[in-house]
Amino acid sequence: MILVVRIAGQVKNKKKDNETLKRLKLNKKFTCILVEEDDAVKMGMVNAVAHMVAYGKVEDAFIEELKVAREDDEGVYFLHPPRGGFKKSSKVASPIGILGKHDDIVKLVGRML
Repeated sequence: MILVVRIAGQVKNKKKDNETLKRLKLNKKFTCILVEEDDAVKMGMVNAVAHMVAYGKVEDAFIEELKVAREDDEGVYFLHPPRGGFKKSSKVASPIGILGKHDDIVKLVGRML
């Protein structure tokens, strides 16, 4: 499973990006969803808004921890801003910043629970 977290806010976004985030149900900052790796349509949408979200692979144990913490009825999880702040820039892509694909997404979301 792929965990997708919206990092960017709602100001100065393109209409196309807003529509894509709306279809992914990432309407607010610090919301996240789970996407199947083999779902080509949703992964295409995630790649289209990679400059606004952070995403990465997660294990089943972390998914269970996430579901216990906060689950909406539509599969959307509402998180807090990360404790201790972002360790990297929230304005640029990986590896310098936190946007885009990450190997350590579990650390980031763990601080947001």
